[in-house]
Amino acid sequence: MLREIIISIQSYFAAHQFIKKHGLWKWIMIPGIIYCILFIAGLYLFGISSVNAIEFILLKSGIRAWLESMQDSWLNLLVIVGQGIIISVLFFYYFSLFKFIFLIIGSPVFAYLSERTESILEGRDFPFSFPQLLNDMWRGSKIALRNLLWQTVYVLTILILSFIPVVGWIAPLVALLTECYYFGFSMLDYSSERNKLSTTQSIEFISKHKGLAIGNGLVFYLMHLIPILGWLVAPTYAVIAATLSLHKAREKQVII
Repeated sequence: MLREIIISIQSYFAAHQFIKKHGLWKWIMIPGIIYCILFIAGLYLFGISSVNAIEFILLKSGIRAWLESMQDSWLNLLVIVGQGIIISVLFFYYFSLFKFIFLIIGSPVFAYLSERTESILEGRDFPFSFPQLLNDMWRGSKIALRNLLWQTVYVLTILILSFIPVVGWIAPLVALLTECYYFGFSMLDYSSERNKLSTTQSIEFISKHKGLAIGNGLVFYLMHLIPILGWLVAPTYAVIAATLSLHKAREKQVII
């Protein structure tokens, strides 16, 4: 798995060179601007809703009043740490909702970029087909919804784990790795579909090569640490990097 993660990370650097060499910038900027606007709006809404939701829970559950009556600084500190952990887990889930909506909207562009990348790598054309484009959009939507449902189950489990002192401190890390895996899964599936793998076969294939998916999603999220520019290029870099990582993994015989 570690080798696959390294290949996925290296593929982002290769994607940058690939985009420059083949003049794919126009396919980067249009979805990037839309994503950037939606991401900023999503951050604002999350900031308002999450804090209010946690404060509502503390008040209605009586925890806030109990803490005030106890006047114990250590208990207050523990609750503050717990709040931070819960907010982190909720953020990853909230972000996954926003991300899957964008994946559905952007599926035509992502399918094209993945196809264009493989076409250049292998020196062969994939003739444009509108029915195929519709099929790609439908498949991308199904995969996104399927992953969202499974991720919801895992995040609810992680959220329960986050209420356990000390043990719950790893909850944000587990939530991040889960989020990375499912995002990378969606990016890799475009190549699976083009190689005639059914949805079931794609799920089985990617589950055997989790490192490629986790590595792809991990760099995608790290790019969000670069304001504006990182947000602009992250989605389309991710799909090109995913296609390149599969190609490189086959060359190195990591996968067959």
